[in-house]
Amino acid sequence: MKVKRHIPILKRSLDIVVSALLILALTPVWILVAIAIRMESKGPIFYYAHRVGQNYHTFKFYKFRSMRVNADQLVEKMKHLNQYKSEAQETRTLKLTRNLIANAEYKSIVVGDGIYAQLDEFEWQKRNNTGNAFVKFVNDPRITRVGKFIRNTSIDELPQLFNILRGDMSLVGNRPLPLYEAEKLTTDQTVGRFLGPAGLTGLWQVTERGKDNADPVKRVALDIEYAEHHNFWMDLKILFKTPLAALQHENV
Repeated sequence: MKVKRHIPILKRSLDIVVSALLILALTPVWILVAIAIRMESKGPIFYYAHRVGQNYHTFKFYKFRSMRVNADQLVEKMKHLNQYKSEAQETRTLKLTRNLIANAEYKSIVVGDGIYAQLDEFEWQKRNNTGNAFVKFVNDPRITRVGKFIRNTSIDELPQLFNILRGDMSLVGNRPLPLYEAEKLTTDQTVGRFLGPAGLTGLWQVTERGKDNADPVKRVALDIEYAEHHNFWMDLKILFKTPLAALQHENV
């Protein structure tokens, strides 16, 4: 049975009003960013990926494109860049990426934000890997110069205002996750983070974003804390802290 998503009326009203006003007010920014992206590299201005939000609701998650179109050709250079990955996982990840490149004709490939793997290898890893669910890269070589700027200023997130207007997300909540991350967070200890609404910004972003040595356990704990205790005033406090948190210095 599908669980019905619920966002409190006051929170939903704030989402609609603020997202609509921001979409209109930021129109010049949208135009400038679109021009900059197309001038630096050919390809789409926007991209979408399926993400998992509240109660495991899956939706199309939009962003400005910040990576090269040929990003898959650079995956070999990324083997050591995952901030969440432990040393014990590096050998396995390197094997996955090398196998993918060596078998380019292989058709069953799983692709996600920061991960590329053959389907059988991915299934093996899913069954046997109890390591970190999150993937985050430092100095990702796939990111363009414009992409680096719009990521560090969080401008790449602006298209998610349409997700908020549609009701897929809220202004404040837990970040919606790629499918391959969400399916690893289904234990009794982690599933609670999906009880809260998906959000553009959240408790984790204003406390931990941009820090080195990211801690996946702490991230889940903060997500669960928000899901269990969020209210209108907590949301306002997080919104006020967001502009400073958005101007992160680390290239992640």
